Amino acid sequence: MLRGTQILLGSKYRELVDTCVTIAKDAGFEEIVLPQIWEAGTFLQQARPEQLYLFKDKGDRDCCLIPEATAIIRELYNDSWKWTKAKPIKLFYVTRCYRYEKPQMGRWREFTQFGVELLGESIEGSYGAIRGLAEAMVPDAVFTDNVPRGLHYYTGNGFEGEIPALGAQKQVVGGGLYPEGVGFAIGIERLLL
Repeated sequence: MLRGTQILLGSKYRELVDTCVTIAKDAGFEEIVLPQIWEAGTFLQQARPEQLYLFKDKGDRDCCLIPEATAIIRELYNDSWKWTKAKPIKLFYVTRCYRYEKPQMGRWREFTQFGVELLGESIEGSYGAIRGLAEAMVPDAVFTDNVPRGLHYYTGNGFEGEIPALGAQKQVVGGGLYPEGVGFAIGIERLLL
């Protein structure tokens, strides 16, 4: 087995995912299933190349295993959805992500990201609703606003939900505003801890 991956047994993983899915669906969000292989250029502007699982495909294109999903959603929105889809666009996803980082408790190279994205809406007015949705999904976390987010597309500080008992890997949810919308992501394996 490769370092930084894990095999999960039991029903707790599925229960956590199903709870998040139910809350998102009840709030009117629709599921989007994303590919786990994508054009590397989407992520190279926000991540260091050594963090990505980069490779060339048979067409000599630069590809990678996806390290997160919001960048893909933003790209889809800017390439076509802002002209072709009714607003607001309310999406959620459950996807495997890959980052080449030093594995440690709560930080894996392969992990599940559950995310919610609200696009094309009055963004400022939607921040509180999206944060409230995150709180409903992770009610045992302590939430903080005005937290600097590490990805370049955020337009300001966002929010994080932490479970202090987890120590260094206590952040289980994070999100905020970006030009196309507002969203958050939950690390399912970290939440399992």
